Amino acid sequence: MGEEEAVGRVRFGVLGCADIVRKVARAIGMAKGATIHALGSRSLEKAKAFAADNNFPTQTKLYGSYAEVLDDADVDVVYIPLPTTLHLEWAVKAAQKKKHVLLEKPPALTVEDMDKMIESFDRHGVQLMDGTMWVHHPRTARMAELLNNPQLFGNLKEVHSIFSYAASHEFLEKNIRSRPDLDALGAQGDIGWYCCRAILWANDYQMPQNVRAMPAPIFNAAGVIMSCGATFMWEVGRLATYHASFLSHATTNLTVQGTRGTLHVEDFCIPFEETNASFKFISDMKPKPLFLGWENRPDEHKVIAEVPQEVAMIEELSRIVKNIRDGEGKIDPFWPSITRKTQVLVNAVMESIHSNFDIVNIT
Repeated sequence: MGEEEAVGRVRFGVLGCADIVRKVARAIGMAKGATIHALGSRSLEKAKAFAADNNFPTQTKLYGSYAEVLDDADVDVVYIPLPTTLHLEWAVKAAQKKKHVLLEKPPALTVEDMDKMIESFDRHGVQLMDGTMWVHHPRTARMAELLNNPQLFGNLKEVHSIFSYAASHEFLEKNIRSRPDLDALGAQGDIGWYCCRAILWANDYQMPQNVRAMPAPIFNAAGVIMSCGATFMWEVGRLATYHASFLSHATTNLTVQGTRGTLHVEDFCIPFEETNASFKFISDMKPKPLFLGWENRPDEHKVIAEVPQEVAMIEELSRIVKNIRDGEGKIDPFWPSITRKTQVLVNAVMESIHSNFDIVNIT
């Protein structure tokens, strides 16, 4: 893309060269109305090498520090995929420079840090969106339609989610997600985040009354969680459970049960195929006589996405930012609100784990 083609597009500046940047940079390049404008690393040589290896646009500004990206007046949005320990510092610095923020999850180590970020975003009038990609897939909207159909689904009763993958020994020992100085929330912050978001989504983002962590979480030698789970309860009699683990075979299941129907998706976070996705739904399941089988089976609902879910995420954020930049729109409070709610659930589970699995009330 030449400079003339980039005119009017929302310009992204990237902090760091984490592996996830490869995926998000590709999405920015594919997205309508967006372009990569700058990349900053702790050394200029690393930024140059990363940009060359990943086919960044030739006009991308390359910097040998994160601060230079924030100082670039042409950057509209800063993408922050740094270790969670660094999120508060650089998110606040970005807000102070009037940059909108795409923040990798988990966005913070604590709810207190999350609130400091949101206060800074509000004070400086910038948009926050976290990097939870699956909520932007059109399948998510289609599933919500069925869950909101009382004739087919009834009233929500239970949500159950699993996200796991069997990480390598090197990952468990050296990856930033396994280090208390970089990402102290471990599996809970990395993949437990997705489960907590899915639970909130299924409950139309109504917060649970309390949570109790499941016994026997697994920690590595450094004291970082490698596997854990919890049960959430609502006053209206609903419940939700999840399990997140770096130690079990790759599984990304979500099951939502109502009084009349059940929804099940086997790849809720990352679709098996980039633009083709599906889920199963059954309503009023009935047994055959003597329970010798079932009268009906779940229907498979297929959803074709025009673009991958990460591209849809970039396009939605770019739309919001462009409208703000052009004086035609304002901050969308929905995105920071669900980020904070997810952070509250993540940290409430941690509190229960560290208080001998007591019930923790959620306010």
